[in-house]
Amino acid sequence: MSSIYDIKVTTAQDESKALDAYKGSALLIVNLASKCGFTPQYKGLQELYEAYTDKGLTVLGFPCNDFGGQEPGSIEEIQQFCSLNFGVTFPLFEKVKIVGEDKHPLYQWLTEHSEPQGDVKWNFEKFLIGKDGQLLGRYSSQVTPEDDGLLADIEQALK
Repeated sequence: MSSIYDIKVTTAQDESKALDAYKGSALLIVNLASKCGFTPQYKGLQELYEAYTDKGLTVLGFPCNDFGGQEPGSIEEIQQFCSLNFGVTFPLFEKVKIVGEDKHPLYQWLTEHSEPQGDVKWNFEKFLIGKDGQLLGRYSSQVTPEDDGLLADIEQALK
């Protein structure tokens, strides 16, 4: 797969969606978990989405149970948790595998095209995609949505 836009994902409503639907938008792609020490980042991700959606940023959330079994729920339970606890309105997708043999094609592409290359290390790792589909940055779980460096990179991606 040469382009992120060639990849298909499944929405939380169980609908197939090609990522080319987001052409022209900057994307912040995040693997999520409801029972993780980084779970409070949902609040910041929602705030980012609200602050930047009109400027062309979309946050895409991919629940994942690959790290410590910290996302055991069904997609319905995850959506309810996100809505009730953090008011999440950014797009959520089906639970995906992001490490191992069954790694989702999106995460194959992200981890092959990023610096550093290699597997995602934990929940709430972030990937910033430019409006042209180019991977602009990879951010560890410790980088919060409010991080000055991440915000500067988002601002740059939206120019």
